[in-house]
Amino acid sequence: MNFIKTSRVALMALARNKMRSFLTALGIIIGVGAVIAMVSIGQGAKADVEKRFDEMGSNLLFVRPGSMSFRGRHGGGGSYQTMKEADAQAILDNCDAVTYVSPNVNTRSQVIYQNKNWNSSIYGVGHSYPIIRNWDIQDGQFFSEQQVKAGQKVCILGSEVYENLFEGAPAIGQVVRIKRIPFRVLGVMEAKGETGFMSRDDVIFIPFKTAMMRLLGVDSIQSIDVSAASLDSTAEAQAQIEEVLRIRHKIAPGAEDDFNVRNMSDIAESASESTRILTILLGGIASIYLLVGGIGIMNIMLVSVTERIREIGIRMSVGAKERDILLQFLTEAIVLSLLGGILGIFLGIGSAQLISRLSPMQTVVLPSSIALAFLFSGSVGVFFGFYPARKASKLDPIDALRYE
Repeated sequence: MNFIKTSRVALMALARNKMRSFLTALGIIIGVGAVIAMVSIGQGAKADVEKRFDEMGSNLLFVRPGSMSFRGRHGGGGSYQTMKEADAQAILDNCDAVTYVSPNVNTRSQVIYQNKNWNSSIYGVGHSYPIIRNWDIQDGQFFSEQQVKAGQKVCILGSEVYENLFEGAPAIGQVVRIKRIPFRVLGVMEAKGETGFMSRDDVIFIPFKTAMMRLLGVDSIQSIDVSAASLDSTAEAQAQIEEVLRIRHKIAPGAEDDFNVRNMSDIAESASESTRILTILLGGIASIYLLVGGIGIMNIMLVSVTERIREIGIRMSVGAKERDILLQFLTEAIVLSLLGGILGIFLGIGSAQLISRLSPMQTVVLPSSIALAFLFSGSVGVFFGFYPARKASKLDPIDALRYE
């Protein structure tokens, strides 16, 4: 019995009970669809993370107050009073592998323009911030080093803040009020889009000295963004920064740092590993549906063997061998599983697109995940269909013909 003829017979047998065949394949359909949809969510998260890190630049380093552990006096979640503006200047002056630095502070406040107001994040940054973060100005210009040093009351609007306050009207030269303090608008940043459920464009940038004196009333900075000379020099830049800050903060040899330096390439690698684990986890959970679908196939094939014992006996009596009966029922299980896999592929792709449209989550459907899910569905048919097929092939022809 050749494969084409066997497949035709299998399809005819499945067509006798269309509803039962469909319900049996439903487990495979849902399983394959769930695997593709879940893996696409994981891949989308990975692509989003990689895109965000590419936009910021892989030669970026973050300097934060507080040690990496939570045991020390300056725990990871502790005060930021140990970090000063002079630390940022010392890093720029003494670290050869560093090209730009930006001291940072941030708060949140209502921003008012005429009769409109908007609650937004206020970031006090240095003049090099857009270079370090690879963030372009859409309109106008960023504030200069002189304006930062003078503590001028100027600001740059994120695109979302601009749309909500000015609604497309010219903003350059206009005055907005932050905590009742007037700030002159110098420019509007290019739109960056959302990160998960957060918008990166809902922000206003002002000189960090202005933020420290006018808005926060502090003499310490919360962080320092650092740009290394190149990707290859990030490790060297990190070592130099740590050496400079340990000297400035008078940290004894062997004592724990009261600051921490994070390398963007390390963070990107860690984030990529996390999303890879998430993808495997989601795919593994969805694969359970395929196993359940396989159990359903085995159950129905066992019922089918019982219902067709007399038919099996007739086939054997006219010359069908054990391997022919085995192949016939195994083919039925595989065909049922593969048809479910094909329908599941359409369900998975459609679900992934629907998720992407109805939520902020990005989804990426890879051809490899489709092929893997389809092959796995076929394997489920072979694995769970073999026992019923073998049971059918081992029936005694005489007993089968006598079966009522």
